[in-house]
Formats: sequence, C-alpha cells, structure tokens
Amino acid sequence: MPDDAAARDAAEEASAFSHPPVDPDVTATYGDHPDQVIDFYTPREPDPEVPAPLVIVLHGGAWRAPYDRRHITPFADFLARRGFAVANVEYRRGAAIPAQGGEGPVAGRWPDTFDDIAAALDALPALAREHLPGADLRRTVITGHSAGGHLALWAAARHVLPADAPWRTDRPAPLRGVVALAPIADFTVAEKLNVCSGASRQLLGGEARFAERLPYADPAFLLPTGIATTLVQGRTDVIVPEAVAESYADAAARAGEVVGLTLLEEVGHFPLIDPAADACAVVAEEIAQLAW
Repeated sequence: MPDDAAARDAAEEASAFSHPPVDPDVTATYGDHPDQVIDFYTPREPDPEVPAPLVIVLHGGAWRAPYDRRHITPFADFLARRGFAVANVEYRRGAAIPAQGGEGPVAGRWPDTFDDIAAALDALPALAREHLPGADLRRTVITGHSAGGHLALWAAARHVLPADAPWRTDRPAPLRGVVALAPIADFTVAEKLNVCSGASRQLLGGEARFAERLPYADPAFLLPTGIATTLVQGRTDVIVPEAVAESYADAAARAGEVVGLTLLEEVGHFPLIDPAADACAVVAEEIAQLAW
C-alpha cells in the first residue's frame, strides 16, 4: 500500500473510531449466547403522523472477535437522529486465537456466524414490535459495513440458498432493500486480493472447505434475489477494494438483476460509517430512498 494511501486510511479510521459509543434505548436477546443480542434505537425526533422505517445494522470487522457492535453505535445513533428506528445486531465472530500463519484472530465461525444472522433476522419482527412500537416493519432496510455488508447481502438471499442449507427460507425476506457498504460481496475476488488477510477463507473453515461452502455463503453465488440492492463503495478503499463490489454487481447483471453501485470519489473504507463524514450522509440518503 502506498504511503499516502496508508496515511489516508489511517486518518479515516481514526476519525470513524473517535466517536464515543452510544448506548441503545434497549437491548434484547435472540438466543442464549452472550453475543446473541440486538440493540434498539428509537427515532430521536419521531413523526407521530408517519411511523419510522426500520434499519437493521450489521457491523463489520472481518468477522473477527475483537470487533463488536460497539464501534458502529455512533452510526446507529446517526440513523436514529435521521428519523429511523434502528436494530444493531451482534453475532458470534471468530475465536480470539491467532489464525494459522499468524494472520491475527481467526475470522468467523462456521456455522455459528450464519446461524446467528439467520436467527436474529427471524426473531427481529417480534422483537421490534415489542421494543420499537413506532416502527413500520413494512419498510425495513438492512445495511452492513464490510463483513457486515456481506452478511446483509447474505441475509437477503436466504431464499435462494441451496435446498439443503439449514438457513434457507421458503420466501424472500420482508425487506424494502439492502444497502451494503464496502461489502465483502464476492469471496473469490476478495481472496485473490487477500482482503482482510484471507478473512473470507477463514470464515468458511479454511482452504480445504472454501470451494464447497461458497454456494452457501458467498453473495455472488446467491443471485438474483429479487430484492432492491444498492452497494456504496469508496473508490480509494484499500481495505475492501472497489473491484469486490464491481464483481458482485457484474454477477448480478449476468443473473438478470440490476444492482445499484454508488461509487464515492476520494472516500475510503471507514467514512461510510463515520457520522462526521459526508459519505455517511450519502449512506443515509441511499437507505432513505429504499425505505421511504
């Protein structure tokens, strides 16, 4: 990575992580594991005449244990201040042990990470009715950043999973759309680019299981979904490069589906979830276009 790109990325990351975590209005469980929780944020200035759309947020962090939902709570609060009801989902990530080859903590757990996203999405309607009574669940949008962008795309594609997948549903999720932010959306391309030090390979259980599990986990295999989808991508992103999003969009086109791809000039990986960045306002507008 060139020095100027590395410096830009470091500054953007520092800005995104400079905001203090924002506590939710309420936290609910969707399972017995400590990570099986959802934080709910009510709209900060609700309109009594118009119920608020629900935005489901899935955080990134390469599916690795050190990165939990707390880092994306300022973004969740940003959306709540924009009039959305927000559900910030936690899920099981990789064990806090070094991956083979010293690549840092291992990425994800198979099948636990996918079990949790499926369980959370299945539990959310009832939990949201209880804890976000002012939300309009008919206008639900799911968003996620980086690895969370992958999970958002996957969650919206469960109805096109292979027939033997335990997470498959018999109908599309009741979503207005997906807004995936710098998503790890095509595992084959991500591995060629060594995105997050081979995180997608680790998520699927290593090289020996990678190919056989792709059809169950890789959004580029799960098309078309029939659900409105927009990708938002910084053109100077050195964490998840633009080529990953473009490959997913190309795969969608080959499957006969149009996927929106919003490319932001002079924007890297982290401004998409940084309330202080102009890119974050663009993200909120993309969500609003699908939700409202």
